[in-house]
Amino acid sequence: MRIAIITDAWKPQINGVVTTLGKMGEELGLQGHEVRFFTPNDYRSIPCPSYPEIPLALFPGRQLARQLDAFAPERLHIATEGPLGLAARRYALRRGLSFTSAYHTRFPEYLRLRAPVPLAVSYAFIRWFHGPAVRTLVPTHSITEGLAERGLKHLVVWSRGVDTQRFYPCGKQALGDLPRPVSLYAGRVAVEKNLEAFLRLDLPGTQVVVGDGPDLAMLKAKYPQALFTGYRTGHDLVQAISAADVFVFPSLTDTFGLVLLEAMACGVPVAAFPAPGPRDVVRNGENGHVSEDLKQAIEQAQGLDPERCRRIALDYSWRRCAEQFLGYLTPTQGPASAEQNTPGQQATASSAQDA
Repeated sequence: MRIAIITDAWKPQINGVVTTLGKMGEELGLQGHEVRFFTPNDYRSIPCPSYPEIPLALFPGRQLARQLDAFAPERLHIATEGPLGLAARRYALRRGLSFTSAYHTRFPEYLRLRAPVPLAVSYAFIRWFHGPAVRTLVPTHSITEGLAERGLKHLVVWSRGVDTQRFYPCGKQALGDLPRPVSLYAGRVAVEKNLEAFLRLDLPGTQVVVGDGPDLAMLKAKYPQALFTGYRTGHDLVQAISAADVFVFPSLTDTFGLVLLEAMACGVPVAAFPAPGPRDVVRNGENGHVSEDLKQAIEQAQGLDPERCRRIALDYSWRRCAEQFLGYLTPTQGPASAEQNTPGQQATASSAQDA
């Protein structure tokens, strides 16, 4: 089956969207499907304002239409709401093709942190963008409920996975002889990650931030007590996460947080706010703790059983994620199937798949 996936986020970016879509391509390819990604790498682009490392395709509509016509996809999935996503949406509607979409990023909340745009305006755009999709794939039940309250329809839960062969417990030596306990965050160093809620805490031991981003210099100057390692990838990243005593995830705007599963797979319990994503993944007293009091969550997560953390992570596989994704795709030609189930029925069906 020919599957076209259109995404404004792609390699060499390192984030949950890119990881998820890349894993889908690998798994679907192993099943014999022909998957083609249409990404900013294929088009003229400009740097995204405030995120210069993220390219935005510049007027991709005609070129994308020619490429999609040539590929003739049997399934069409629009992963993001950027210039390529908009062009693909317009292409599908003009040709009367059915498609699915996905909600990877809490775009209204991200935008609100950077500009005085009312959430009502941003969510009106989100409703408009996803409205024609047969299904909109959403990472968690919490996000699904929130979007339904905002008026979005045809929502289904599409969970995530983790490579437990790559992410595994590999000792506590990688960070040297830091004072313990080590409370560690890994990910993008940017305003939407709410890192100051972690760094301003008076914690015993050492606070570690692994990653890079636009706020790195400011946070290093403001919080000299913390260790900032910069980007780590591959096995270096796995070793750094494994060396922590607790993984701290202060974000309030992520839709899932793949790094939560990666930390758990390394045998490290998670501390987080009870935001969408963490509250869907973290089981208090088992693989971490969520609380409105982040310091309390960190204290409660420390000392939890590393083996229990990893066992829970083992329940999330990319193969299962890809099978779920494939089941949600819809033929580009022929009757749309969104009306066959109400959004509530679809959410129930996806819950059964998650069980």
